[in-house]
Amino acid sequence: MDDRRRNALKGAMLLEQRGEEFYKAAARSAQSADVSEMFRLLANEEASHRRTLAKVYAELEDRGDFSPPSLEGTPGDVAANVLTADVLSDISAAGYEAAAIYAALGLEERAIAYYREQEQGATEQKEKELYSWLADWEGKHLNALMAMEEDLRQRIWNDQHFWPLL
Repeated sequence: MDDRRRNALKGAMLLEQRGEEFYKAAARSAQSADVSEMFRLLANEEASHRRTLAKVYAELEDRGDFSPPSLEGTPGDVAANVLTADVLSDISAAGYEAAAIYAALGLEERAIAYYREQEQGATEQKEKELYSWLADWEGKHLNALMAMEEDLRQRIWNDQHFWPLL
């Protein structure tokens, strides 16, 4: 197996593992059951991505063939379930959960950039499809988190009466 593919997959697995661990810690620390569940769902998706990547890596090591398993699931399964009124109302605009969402934005942005870079450098269609699928999925996470961040920002501005002078 060439080093580029090996290193790309190792980097991708590490990204997913870091995301999974971050979301697990956020789930444990969240004050609200709804918010904890949101972070738990995100952790589960990161774990699923890591397992997919591990299978691809094992196949590449064993057979020298880059054949990802079926890329199941649709990006946004969690995003559609995460951004609920209950979750948003349970997040303190300046509390731990809001800080965790802000940190998660950075994780997701880095993952997307990494996957797009790997997609551009891929030489086989299957490899391009894998990294595109991952980037799209992480993009849905990012969009959900950005919507939450915007809601929190608006609440802070409203609570602090931070409005521009007219």
